[in-house]
Amino acid sequence: MSAVDSPTRDEDLADFLARAEARLARDPPGPDDPTSNPRGDHSLEPDGSAVIPPPPHRRAAVLVPVVARESGLAIVLTQRAAHLRDHSGQVALPGGKIDPTDASPMAAALREAEEEVGLSPRHVRMLGYLDPYLSGTGFLVAPVIGLVDREARLAPNPAEVDAIFEVPLAVIADRSRYELRMRVWQGRDRRFYALPYGERLIWGVTAGILHNLAERLEFGPPKSHL
Repeated sequence: MSAVDSPTRDEDLADFLARAEARLARDPPGPDDPTSNPRGDHSLEPDGSAVIPPPPHRRAAVLVPVVARESGLAIVLTQRAAHLRDHSGQVALPGGKIDPTDASPMAAALREAEEEVGLSPRHVRMLGYLDPYLSGTGFLVAPVIGLVDREARLAPNPAEVDAIFEVPLAVIADRSRYELRMRVWQGRDRRFYALPYGERLIWGVTAGILHNLAERLEFGPPKSHL
């Protein structure tokens, strides 16, 4: 039996798996279904004034890697390399554009995770899909939730990633920790979620996806920001 099937905190893992089984989608969203009304930072505008990027949207996928540690469940995140042209230095989930050769968003997320942090697909047990997330730049992101064998060895690809770190699921699941912030982007006020963690700040699409995870799996009470 592998470590991914027998973590120290059996009850925590069993609870998480039960929530995932009951509340995550088993199949990826198709081209003509609910992705026409995806979640996104535009959902945070109180008066419906947000400008929603029009279709066709560029497709992307990210892996939300959950790992069972001695201290509890955690989610693996990356800090993007400082030299990258887009989103340099930001906290991110492993992932990227869906290529024509990818069989599914799940395949794309696994491919990108292997390229970015050296995570072999054989060390990932796929649990399902979270709500699609539409970024302000027009990427429609499919978040894929996966349980990672805690014996998996990860290493950052220096061309894309400066650091790999983990955040306890208890932190991510606590919706009271998320802050609603605002900044001017392209001449308009834009609201977004931010999750401070130690010296790092998780914000934007990544924080939005993690907040959606906490909400979908019904961890903790909702917090009213508006």
